Amino acid sequence: MVDTVGREITDGRLPDGHVLTLDVLEERFGVSRTVAREGMRILQSMGLVTSRRRVGITVQPRDSWNVFDPRVIWWRLTGEGRDAQLRSLTELRIAVEPLAAAAAARNASGEVRSRVVDLSATMRARGEAGELDDFLEVDIAFHTALLRSSGNEMFEALADVVAAVLRGRTQLGLMPHQPVSQALTLHEQVAEAVADARSDDAEGAMRELLTEVRDAMVPVWRRSSGG
Repeated sequence: MVDTVGREITDGRLPDGHVLTLDVLEERFGVSRTVAREGMRILQSMGLVTSRRRVGITVQPRDSWNVFDPRVIWWRLTGEGRDAQLRSLTELRIAVEPLAAAAAARNASGEVRSRVVDLSATMRARGEAGELDDFLEVDIAFHTALLRSSGNEMFEALADVVAAVLRGRTQLGLMPHQPVSQALTLHEQVAEAVADARSDDAEGAMRELLTEVRDAMVPVWRRSSGG
């Protein structure tokens, strides 16, 4: 129920101002009132709906949504606004991750420095073998390690957001069957710079990596906009 209604709100089938009732939800999904109420509480925690006595459960405008919630991100990625969501997330990554990589080069523990080097090597092995599912998990671990070792709690809080967009690109078939060699090399350059505490080099390599990601998505965005 939460997944279905969440998708319908984020793709506009249930527009801002639409009123839901527990009675309708119970009948539509075959759930108890307790379950229907709890489901709406979950959506309310995401800012998708609000509940008022004598008014009902009202769909909220997009500027009320928690756009960093991984479930909201996934619903938007699987809806008609997929390309706009990918653009927003990619631009966010370009703004944040180079600085996070530089900070990780300054602040990461010795264990993390060694780990990101190992992860970048594993990414190359899995990528060149075409093992995309395993590659995805290692890629997520790599970016998560950098964000969480940056020493910046705001960057750390974006780890799940970055994981969601990485999963989305793969699950929606927007990744090549084999990762681009340049991207694998740039991951290794980021890892080596972090390991050697070269913050400027880590920032530059991460920025170049994400620029490559953005450039790969531009044709998709142009097709969706008719440009």
